[in-house]
Amino acid sequence: MDRLILEDHPEHCIPETAKEGEEEIAPLKGGNRQVIMSMEKTDKGTEKAKPIGAGILFAVLAAALYAINSPTSKLLLGYMPSTLMAGFLYIGAGIGMLPVALFRKCGTKTVETKLTRKELPYTVAMILLDIAAPICLLLGLKSATAANASLLNNFEIVATAVIALVVFREKISVRLWFGILFVTLSCVLLSFEDVSGLRFSIGSLLILVACVCWGLENNCTRKISSKDPLQIVLLKGIFSGTGSLVIGLLAGERVRVLWSVFAVLGVGFVAYGLSIFFYVYAQRILGAARTSAYYAIAPFIGTFLSLLIFREMPPYTYFIALGLMAVGAWLASEDKPLFRRHRPSTEETEKQSRE
Repeated sequence: MDRLILEDHPEHCIPETAKEGEEEIAPLKGGNRQVIMSMEKTDKGTEKAKPIGAGILFAVLAAALYAINSPTSKLLLGYMPSTLMAGFLYIGAGIGMLPVALFRKCGTKTVETKLTRKELPYTVAMILLDIAAPICLLLGLKSATAANASLLNNFEIVATAVIALVVFREKISVRLWFGILFVTLSCVLLSFEDVSGLRFSIGSLLILVACVCWGLENNCTRKISSKDPLQIVLLKGIFSGTGSLVIGLLAGERVRVLWSVFAVLGVGFVAYGLSIFFYVYAQRILGAARTSAYYAIAPFIGTFLSLLIFREMPPYTYFIALGLMAVGAWLASEDKPLFRRHRPSTEETEKQSRE
């Protein structure tokens, strides 16, 4: 799931030629790219090695924190209606990140580019899509299993890539097309309620609709990805969260148990706010491609937690879908050729020329 995607997210890759002097252009979800450098320059012009170990730790933390979303939301749906829960999840992310914003303002000299009127259409679209997507997801979770939902979240890879191709005219590599194929096959298999009768699960289809909304949201966020990521988190938390709360209240939803509000706010802070916060810093250290490889474990951690919490043994089709999804996630996480062509060495070239 989203996932409050800020500037660079992992699951989707679009090739682009690196400029001279750069190591590579790393593919990002929604078409964003970032130059991966082995060294970074300090303010005085000297170079220092990046803390790779810290970057890996941040990436794994981001994946693990986001993975708790599906199983915990499934549990809390018994105490709070879905639309109100969607609102409180985003508000939890916004409220939780306020101390981070205050600390950065008072204690550091970090300067980030702010959003302007030029990015207003993409910002509004991002907020509206972030209202629709979690509502669809939580409605789907009412009838779908948490394990299925965790894996189905990877359909966001497909949605993001196809929308980038059709709407934004981005190019998609052969490797990513294969990744899309495997993820789609897995999602189709997971969406069948009865394989023998070819009957689809309504809950699974709603989760896929949520993924399509997030796929479009990712492409909108791509347009503002150079701006302050913390500002984007706060905007999503305040406006997307408030929008969902208003819709829920107008629809007649009410909080049934007071403690559930604080529980959902906590899940939102951890699975949305903190996860993205750690992801952004991991991406800045490792680059998008390497961060993708670590962050792609999130749905599988979520699946493990779901099976552990609910103790429901899924049908055999689930494990087939799990294997297909693992292959698809691996293919989509990086933009390297599937098969490397042998390039003759200098000695071989000279030998051939002499012959």
